Amino acid sequence: MWGQLITTRFKAGKEGELPRLVDELRSIEQPGSGLVRATAMVDQSDPSKVYMMAFFESEELARAREKDPGRQEAMQSVQATMAEIFDGLPEFVDLTVVDEVTP
Repeated sequence: MWGQLITTRFKAGKEGELPRLVDELRSIEQPGSGLVRATAMVDQSDPSKVYMMAFFESEELARAREKDPGRQEAMQSVQATMAEIFDGLPEFVDLTVVDEVTP
């Protein structure tokens, strides 16, 4: 399993727009993309900070998903929403999942 942590900040006054972005992302997701789970979170002590965590079956599937022409086209509206609500470009951290606990 492979994961990616994405961090960014809201523009002032855009803090309530995350559900709209998540809905847009959900609507363009294709079966078989390798996505296992995605989570969107806001920092309790600094509500302008956004964290998104995506888990994939493998890095190879995640990279193929990134390069898929259909997804790239669908991402144009998502990227417009991101530019509207986020202050600057997001930061990406690539992670190898070593273990997972699900009670």
